[in-house]
Parts: sequence; structure tokens; C-alpha cells
Amino acid sequence: MPGLPAFCLRPRDPRRGAVLTLAFAAVVAVGAFTGCWVPEDGAAAAARTDAPAPGAPRAEGTADREAFARPAAEAVAEGKSGKKAAQEVVSRSGDRWGTVYDQGEYAAFAEGLDGHWTGVGVWAGRSHDGVITLDEVQPGSPAARAGLRAGDRLLSVDGHAVTGLAVADVVALLRGTAGTPVVLNLSRDGADLTETVLRQRLRTEPVTVRQLAGDVTVIKVTSFTRGSGERVRAAVRAAPPGGGVMLDLRGNRGGLVDEAVTTASAFLDGGLVATYDVRGEQRVLNAAPGGDTKRPLVALVDGGTMSAAELVTGALQDRGRALAVGSRTFGKGSVQMPTELPDGSVAELTVGTYRTPAGRSLDGGGITPDVPAGDRVEDRAVTVLGGLGVGP
Repeated sequence: MPGLPAFCLRPRDPRRGAVLTLAFAAVVAVGAFTGCWVPEDGAAAAARTDAPAPGAPRAEGTADREAFARPAAEAVAEGKSGKKAAQEVVSRSGDRWGTVYDQGEYAAFAEGLDGHWTGVGVWAGRSHDGVITLDEVQPGSPAARAGLRAGDRLLSVDGHAVTGLAVADVVALLRGTAGTPVVLNLSRDGADLTETVLRQRLRTEPVTVRQLAGDVTVIKVTSFTRGSGERVRAAVRAAPPGGGVMLDLRGNRGGLVDEAVTTASAFLDGGLVATYDVRGEQRVLNAAPGGDTKRPLVALVDGGTMSAAELVTGALQDRGRALAVGSRTFGKGSVQMPTELPDGSVAELTVGTYRTPAGRSLDGGGITPDVPAGDRVEDRAVTVLGGLGVGP
């Protein structure tokens, strides 16, 4: 399964307060979405925006911070830096999704949430044996122009070996100032190659819309960055009357949870989207009223459908609003909470889990599609929509 997932609640740009989110799978050179935050209330689409900025105390993180203090201090006494010390404590904890980010990585997250970043244009994941592999190369990016391909194994960045590193650390090596070079050593089909790539300011369009024959509207959501939910709602409103919709969430690694809830709200008239717990305390995410509840809908999913995208799929499936077509989703549904450390780095620790409206856990097994499909997912989805009365 590609990518190293991080499904959690996390802070937004500290200049704008905080917002409830579900993180992307860790993304290399696209601004890793790292660190996460659980707000005090459980508001859905409109989460709190008055949370303290990084550097200010967070009441909910106090216990975690205190639990971290002694072992981290011991690691520092052994000569490790603040971040390295925290990484060692997380490693000892056995928390599968626990990780640590420095201030720069944390700031990069805020940039990525706006759909902009500085990098070379690759997504990468870390396998269980520590191998870093390129999962995807953005078309037209510096990496694409240099000939990098999905499946390439990344060995080093500017001479720093990356095998065994956390994805966030690889991100830190790949990030930099636009126009500066970065030397990548890779392996492809057993042969080593070296490419010098210039970093560039990049962006993606998170929502694209196209029409198929028979009044079928395909709404592709690649990520839940800011504004993506409203773009989905606008696409639904603009769809031909009487037509059907394919909500394509294949390869969607997640994003902001309020955008995910807004997306689900485009097809629901209020009601439950998901529940989650924080150390046993139950909280809820509810859809906004007024969505289109009549238009036939299918959700396209695959093994790259993760976190916030699974949240949307699970809600639409459990509420009887959509049929899921494709293959089993990734399965990342745990909640992480950040603990800010004295040096400004952030330790992200697992504190709870998400569940769909029917009570299904999103963590581990993923979501099973209602209609399994292989490579011809759209054709299968057109058939399903035909059975729902869409088409000539």
C-alpha cells in the first residue's frame, strides 16, 4: 500500500488560528501535512478558530507534554537534540503513527493546506523496511521534467541517505528556496541514477469537473485543501438536472476535515458524518443542511483513498446516499494530537479513533466498496448509475 498515512486533527496556519483537519498521507516535496490538533469542542465544518498559535500553551496537551518531559530530558542528556530526543521517545512508545516535526516542517504544513508548496513535485512513501519510494510524480513539475517516475526508489537527497528516515525528514531535505538545486540519487530497476532538480513554487487544482455522455458529471477531488468543499458544492449545483454524479476519490490522501465535511454536505441534508473519540470522550462531525439528496451518486475509491477521503466515503455509504465503486480503501482512521515541546518542535501522538455513522472503524481494514471494480472503474460506475436511472 503506497504512502505513509497520517490521519489526524491538526492546526492550520498559526496566523489564522486553528481548524479541524484530517491529514494527508505524508507527502514528499508537496509540503508534508504533519502535526495534528484536536479542538476542545467537536464542531464539524466550522471548527474553532481561536486556538492558541504554536508557542502558546494548549490545555489538552498538558498531560502528554508532562509524560514526554522526563524521557525526552533523558534523551537530551545523552546528547540528542530536542527533535531527536522526542523522536526517540515516540519510537519507544510503540505508537505506529506517532512522529515529530520541527518548526519548519510544521510551517510547511500550513503552506500546503492552501494548495501551494515549494519542492520538486513528487509524492513518496516509506515502506515497513524503511525504503523511500516515489508513489507519484506531478505532471509538468521539475521532477517530471527530470524524468523521475513513480516506483523510483529514493536513496539520498544532497548526499544525505534517506532509507530508514521518517517521511517528514525526507520532506525537510527536499524543501528549500524556489530556484535552488537539489541532487537526488535514485534506483530504478536495479540501476542507480543521479538527477539535479531545481526546486519550484508549485500548486495543484484539488477539484476538477468533466462531463460524460448521458448527463454524468465526474467530480475529481485529489485533496481536501482550502476551498475544495465549496468547489464540490458548486459543481453539484451546476450539474445537469436529472443527471448523476461520480465523486472520484481515487488516490485522494485526505486533507482538511472541514473541507471533507463540506464535501459530504453537498450530498446530505444535515446529520452525522462521523464520530471520533479523544481519550474516550466522544465527539461528532455533522453535515450542513441543504445538500442534494436526490441526484444518483457513486463514489470511486481505491487503495490510495485515505483518511479524510475515507471519512467522506464512509458517511455517504452508511447514510445510503452513495454506492462505492472500486477497490478497498487504505484504512487510516486514528486521531493524533500534537504536543508542543520546549524547542518548538511538535510531537504527534495517537489519542483516539474515527468511526462512520454506522459505527464502523476507519482504521485498519479500510472501506469495502459496494461494487468491486478493476481497471475499468468508470465504466462500471456508469453501469451502476444506469441502474439508478441515469442515462439515455
